[in-house]
Amino acid sequence: MAQFVDWDLAAATAGALSKSGPRVSYAEATEVVGDLRRLTDEAAGHVADYTGLRPQVGHPPVRVVDRRDWAATNIAGLREVITPLVSRLSGDKPPGVLTEAVGSRLTGVQAGTVLAYLSGRVLGQYEVFSADPGQLLLVAPNIVEVERKLGADPRDFRLWVCLHEVTHRTQFTAVPWMRAYFLGEVQAFVDASQGTEHLVERLRRGVSTLSDAVRDPDSRTSVLDIVQTPAQRAVLDRLTALMTLLEGHAEFVMDGVGPQVIPSVERIRAGFNRRREAGNPLEKAIRRLLGVDVKMRQYAEGRKFVHGVVEQVGMAGFNKIFGSPLTLPRLDELGDPAAWVARVHGPAGATPTAG
Repeated sequence: MAQFVDWDLAAATAGALSKSGPRVSYAEATEVVGDLRRLTDEAAGHVADYTGLRPQVGHPPVRVVDRRDWAATNIAGLREVITPLVSRLSGDKPPGVLTEAVGSRLTGVQAGTVLAYLSGRVLGQYEVFSADPGQLLLVAPNIVEVERKLGADPRDFRLWVCLHEVTHRTQFTAVPWMRAYFLGEVQAFVDASQGTEHLVERLRRGVSTLSDAVRDPDSRTSVLDIVQTPAQRAVLDRLTALMTLLEGHAEFVMDGVGPQVIPSVERIRAGFNRRREAGNPLEKAIRRLLGVDVKMRQYAEGRKFVHGVVEQVGMAGFNKIFGSPLTLPRLDELGDPAAWVARVHGPAGATPTAG
């Protein structure tokens, strides 16, 4: 089987480079884990009541992890998805001696380096690659570190984070086709590559570009440079629209529920937004290269789209967006909520409705 990445080496590299996080006692760590599990359950009730979305499939309990565990889980998930795709495209042809001995190990080190960096930034994630329907991860060291830097009330900040991440879990468990659709688009992106050798080389170059940025803040190369075919760009447009919707929806729910249950939410939001915008030149370069800056725009653009739709047709009308892949917004509709309403609800659907 073609070996694109030495996944074991990637995991070892990420584990070695991941920082341990803020100093806490054993009792404090135990308290944080218990608090996050309890607040996840509390957030689930708030999200269900606010959105009207109810899980249709069972899901495992939240996993409260450290940075190394987060990186290892994501490496396992990527391995589950990428290895079969590359194998299928290569026809299970064995890699060349040089590729096996050097290429996969180099890519493994680079992938591990990138995930080690990200492991210190991510607060939570709904990870969909490694299991069906997915698993909710909360990165306890990062949550504690950020709440301390912001001077936030721990209970309020932790619930605020849980609202966002539980909304993502709800999107995938209340909409049973969502995970298969997302993974299908990832596969379509790979299939749209012009030849297996070109694909593997582009993927390697993309991972290398990310890794180089950690060392060179002056790099101006974007990871999107690996997207070269028109067919891949079409798939990327659909994935961008989907991710913008999901991120914007989570932000909309946070902002809708937050004032009702989190007394200090305005202070938390203001401080967190300042944190998002800040950063030294190295961090800013890496954020741009990893697509974090794009993600920031997705938060704002997606939240504006969801607000515009709910304002016109209410929450129940908005939830028609999850009816099928055909009712998801197109990329050009994200800036024009009325266009989505007209397409899905018809012209009469633009009448304001109670949420």
